[in-house]
Amino acid sequence: MNLTKRFEKAAKRVWRLKERPDDMTLLELYALYKQATEGDAKSPRPISGGMVGMAKWRAWRKLRGTSVEDAMERYIAVVERLMSGGANPSPS
Repeated sequence: MNLTKRFEKAAKRVWRLKERPDDMTLLELYALYKQATEGDAKSPRPISGGMVGMAKWRAWRKLRGTSVEDAMERYIAVVERLMSGGANPSPS
């Protein structure tokens, strides 16, 4: 199965988790997903969205320069760990 299909499958599987991941893992998943689907964060710092919006933007922005392929691989790895009941990985 090619990387894009594995990534899309992982993006669907993450919704079937039995437990909600901790906030840091959710931020990591969000940032990796955005990096994989949109590339580097080019938008200016968000004005609306409050602290959550700012945290999400900062997490994504930290991945600047990460290739789409690397972001997909890392996203898949996080989802696989979560699906297997493994400990939540620390954010990169």
